[in-house]
Amino acid sequence: MSTELKIISSMATRQLLADLAAAWRPLHPQIHLTIESVGGVDAAKRVQAGEAVDVVVLASNAIDKLVEAGRVAAGSRTDLVKSGVAVAVREGAPQVEIGSEEAVRRAVAAARSISYSTGPSGVHLAELFEQWGIADEIRSRIIQAPPGVPVGSLVAKGEVELGFQQLSELMHLEGITVLGPLPPAIQVTTVFSAGLATASAHAHAVRTLLAFMSSPETAEIKRKNGMDPA
Repeated sequence: MSTELKIISSMATRQLLADLAAAWRPLHPQIHLTIESVGGVDAAKRVQAGEAVDVVVLASNAIDKLVEAGRVAAGSRTDLVKSGVAVAVREGAPQVEIGSEEAVRRAVAAARSISYSTGPSGVHLAELFEQWGIADEIRSRIIQAPPGVPVGSLVAKGEVELGFQQLSELMHLEGITVLGPLPPAIQVTTVFSAGLATASAHAHAVRTLLAFMSSPETAEIKRKNGMDPA
């Protein structure tokens, strides 16, 4: 008898989960995975509202809030990956310098348009621009990507000159050039975690899946997606 597990996640782990599911399939053919990746804010709201899912994959702080709300089982949070923020321009555009905090600040101040997401990386960048004292100056040039819309897609279309997002979300997109990660002084690392939804009727299967997704055997898949094992 086969079991279907429904996974909801933020966009940052979309390709990672697809690759993990491909590695899982031959090992557990009787447990089928259905994955839906949406904006992290929307995913959390849907789980908070009681949507019937089995596994939730979001930033660790979002998982913790869902545990507190009783929507994710206490003690089930499983840290999967650590993910950093990268910078991208449209393919063929001049490649600006981003090797230091000052270089990134100059690039942001000079850009005609800037975009970041509604996720953890966007929150960090908004705070960073405030710290630099340029938030008011550049506010009219910021185009925040709607939940579920990759920043890189706006960059590829030429709608945005300088885009910031998780490397995992930028590296698989066509039409952009990833300049590299933010320099260490201003980098922010997000831990993405999985948890067992309390609405799930397949707790044992979910725990088996979480053990697989956090196992050393999946480390290379995570690195290929621009993330480090947590």
